Amino acid sequence: MAKEALATRNPDGVHTDVFSASRQACYKARDAFYACLEKESDKKQTEIGSKGLLYPAQCKPARDQFVNNLRASWVKHFDALHCKSRSLKRLLDDKESRRGPLSLPQPYTFKPPSTS
Repeated sequence: MAKEALATRNPDGVHTDVFSASRQACYKARDAFYACLEKESDKKQTEIGSKGLLYPAQCKPARDQFVNNLRASWVKHFDALHCKSRSLKRLLDDKESRRGPLSLPQPYTFKPPSTS
């Protein structure tokens, strides 16, 4: 966030976060955070990221490193990509479990009125 504030104050300055070394640190922090998400996927997700991303508290240090090394717009972009790929994977994996006979609702949920 401080990087973007600096960039708006000095639009003609050199943005060091686009240099190769900065990008490599950015990608390393991103990969470490998403690897932590995959490793800790069975834990309760209590922390909130951008774009609806939830993550466990064990990944908070990796998330802080990720947020500090990237521009906020890049963090949102990578979070959106991760959420999209995870929902697509869940959709594709869920298709197999839905195959089989359909369970239709019962024709009567209440007892029909008696005619006497």
